[in-house]
Amino acid sequence: MDLDNDSYSNERSRHDLALRMIRHEARTCTIRECTGLTDDRIRRLYKSYAHELSEAPVRRRRGKSPRQVTFFVRNTRAQFESSLLASAFAAFGLLYAIKNKMPTEPAGVLDYGRRFCDAYETHQQLLNTPTLSFEHAWFLLQLLNRSGDLRAVRCRHCDSYYLRDKFNLCRHTCPTCRLKRARVRRARPSSPCSSSRAVMRD
Repeated sequence: MDLDNDSYSNERSRHDLALRMIRHEARTCTIRECTGLTDDRIRRLYKSYAHELSEAPVRRRRGKSPRQVTFFVRNTRAQFESSLLASAFAAFGLLYAIKNKMPTEPAGVLDYGRRFCDAYETHQQLLNTPTLSFEHAWFLLQLLNRSGDLRAVRCRHCDSYYLRDKFNLCRHTCPTCRLKRARVRRARPSSPCSSSRAVMRD
């Protein structure tokens, strides 16, 4: 009887995680990797969620998954958001000191998927207008744990950590510092020099 209960509980957990990821418009391959469900089962869950459980339309993302590393550092705003998400990954225990040491057993993978959703949803709550999709967030996590193409470095001005492309060695200030400077420049009043010169001419 206990085996039956454990089997039901595990199946229910995989089902719930799949629906949670569907709400975030995750691709079938990503859901399969985290839950172990078959593609056919996931497609049925998509249909069930779209027709019965959700009032808003659910988009199924198709085509290739994100693969552009530069997407996360393409501008100051993107670099800031990606760095913030990486911090959420660290807070939820999703980053590994040794590359390719992600869980492989079903229970560990399922827990990993749940913690990833927790981190992504927390990240969305921290920003007024988040732009990173669920699939981009999943790709970012794979980059941080497997490839090394993005790395966390410490800002020499504010001591905070931020993500930087390993091929871009030019900038040494973090996106937070750059955003702060831009805000100060926007708030600074216009120079009175032009009006003073006009009065002198009169």
